[in-house]
Amino acid sequence: MSDFGGAVKPLSENPEYRMAILGVPFDEKSSYLRGAAGGPAAVRAVSTGKCYCGYTELGVNLEEETVLVDLGDVDTSGDPDKTFALTEKAVARILEKGAVPIVLGGDHSITYPILRAFARVHKPLDILHFDAHPDLYDDLYGDRLSHACPFARILEDGLAAGVVQVGVRAITAAHRAKALKHGVRMIEMKDIVGPLHLRFANPVYISFDMDALDPAFAPGVSHHEPGGLATRQAIQVIQELKGKIVGLDIVELNPTRDPSGITAAAAFKIIKETAGRIVRPS
Repeated sequence: MSDFGGAVKPLSENPEYRMAILGVPFDEKSSYLRGAAGGPAAVRAVSTGKCYCGYTELGVNLEEETVLVDLGDVDTSGDPDKTFALTEKAVARILEKGAVPIVLGGDHSITYPILRAFARVHKPLDILHFDAHPDLYDDLYGDRLSHACPFARILEDGLAAGVVQVGVRAITAAHRAKALKHGVRMIEMKDIVGPLHLRFANPVYISFDMDALDPAFAPGVSHHEPGGLATRQAIQVIQELKGKIVGLDIVELNPTRDPSGITAAAAFKIIKETAGRIVRPS
């Protein structure tokens, strides 16, 4: 199990936890390279308290100011429909406790079942989506549940009141049409010239695709898309956003392309700083 800078506590002693890590080692909906199924293990491996402390940059001590547990992984040994159903059920159980899920993917297709669980508890809900890609394809190679399609399904099902996408830089005309139809706000990389200060009226769920970061900062992804965010830029957006964060997923970390572990370390850093903002909302 993970350590997360020493912040993770035993579930057996802390059944009334406030935040829960959940792994979904699944990459069967990846369209190019497989490997994202190794993401949860990679994040846990780098999170050791032998290297990191439990304090965030904004001064939150995750060891003392919250109760964080690790619930292990969803069983992804069955077919994708079963995996999605088990993912939705596992997230729903966390939400029923009034706790905040921190989900480690896996490819981005898992965000759809996660948000299906959220829609039963948090409605209206806003989404902050970091990604190089809008993930708004109606289908990809005939698959409507591809990792390139989750936000099309989320919007069609009315699972989000608003979606803000940050870092996108691989957009088709069809993506733009879908975004316009559903009122998605795209903050494209080419238009980011300074710090972003985002405000959300509703509870906000963060979905963070690691390829939102430039490959210089996150080479361990299946789709290298140059010209992305620096790790510092992404952290700044999270630290400065105004709103109540109610959930997070970190997806598309492919450790087979991350031999030095810097992408996994960036993922852990993003989780850690987000957890601090969950503990102390703006």
